[in-house]
Amino acid sequence: MEAKARELLRDVDCPTLSQRVIVRWNPRMRSTAGTALVSKSLITLNPRLRAFGEVEVDRTLRHELAHLLAHHRAGRRHIDPHGPEWQQACRDLGLHDEKRCHTLALPRRELAARHFYRCPACTQEIKRVRPFGRKTACLDCCRRHNRGQYDERFRFLKVPGPAK
Repeated sequence: MEAKARELLRDVDCPTLSQRVIVRWNPRMRSTAGTALVSKSLITLNPRLRAFGEVEVDRTLRHELAHLLAHHRAGRRHIDPHGPEWQQACRDLGLHDEKRCHTLALPRRELAARHFYRCPACTQEIKRVRPFGRKTACLDCCRRHNRGQYDERFRFLKVPGPAK
């Protein structure tokens, strides 16, 4: 796979990146088809892709390679993960009309919400798998009463979950 990635990058006139790219299979991946880690020029693929055929493996490799290529071309400039630069890189790598997410029948893991919050103003309740990492307020109330800016009055309060 790494040789294929290097060849694709040389074909789009990107020899520097072609020398650095690394492609690995990760048996711990479950629902994700692949990932691209720009800082290490690393593409990680889900071994379960093989069950969908070589065409799907190739498409996923190109999709992830497009992330590396787009960031390489942008240099230090920030780009959106699936923005115009990525879309252009996809086209250059032979993927036309590529979507940001796959539709493969890979297993999805449903996690139960264990953290519950309520807005003190509108009493809207939200459930989360992970707790908020920082102060977070109700967007509806902040928009309605404070021009969309954060307002401590609408900060979500942690509440006990529903009875089991």
